[in-house]
Amino acid sequence: MGIIVAVIQFPGSNCEYEAARAARAAGMGADVYRWNRNPRDLRRYDGYIIPGGFSYQDRNRSGVVAAKDPVMDVVAEQAENGKQVMGICNGFQILCESGLLPGVVDRRIQAGLAPNKAVRDGETVRTGFYCDWVYIRHEVPGNTCAETRLFEEGDVIPIPIAHGEGRFTCSDDMLRQLEENGQIVWRYCDSQGNVTEEANPNGAMSNIAGVCNVKRNVLGMMPHPERDSSLYQMPESMWPEKREAYGNAEAMRGPGPGLKVFNSMRTFIEDSL
Repeated sequence: MGIIVAVIQFPGSNCEYEAARAARAAGMGADVYRWNRNPRDLRRYDGYIIPGGFSYQDRNRSGVVAAKDPVMDVVAEQAENGKQVMGICNGFQILCESGLLPGVVDRRIQAGLAPNKAVRDGETVRTGFYCDWVYIRHEVPGNTCAETRLFEEGDVIPIPIAHGEGRFTCSDDMLRQLEENGQIVWRYCDSQGNVTEEANPNGAMSNIAGVCNVKRNVLGMMPHPERDSSLYQMPESMWPEKREAYGNAEAMRGPGPGLKVFNSMRTFIEDSL
């Protein structure tokens, strides 16, 4: 029996089938696991993906209600045992609110995803929901983070974002810890890998697009790797390799840059079994 991951669906999730499709494209089995199933059944899975969406309608603040769901107790237990957990967009918010990623310290929020607020030269230029293609740069050496182990430090990929509360923010002490521990996995950048204010789509502190836990087996990222896991999803302007596939339906189903995130997850699970 091969690797099977659970893609956890909360009320309001809307990316669970895209995430499951990307996991399957990477050679894993993937079950969409509804929040109201018996949480104990989660223990049989090899890893977990918490997809994007608007769990519980983002009531109070994004991710906070889902973070209290009993299924997250089992996910936390299994993460402590070394299993992989990846949270995408709303999943990132849930991981911060649950404490699986840097967020809750002594029951106080120390890091989280705040409403978007893009700033240029000290002026707020955009707020609210934002959907676009951006670039992100891999910030840690290869094999450092379980879910990005196939990337090298400095790799730049195009990827879509779609969120209203994606502005990573934390205390100065927390930011220093993330830097010192090498837990900042992705930063927003331009096409050449330059981390600039102009490349920051939501005002995230230090251009942070994704972080991992100290054990390196839990990753949260705001961009959507499942939405550029195949060539047909990619805009030609940001991924010229797509031009070579034009006119060939099979080639258009070839891998996009986001698939490497799911391949990283699979290879890490394979090595840990």
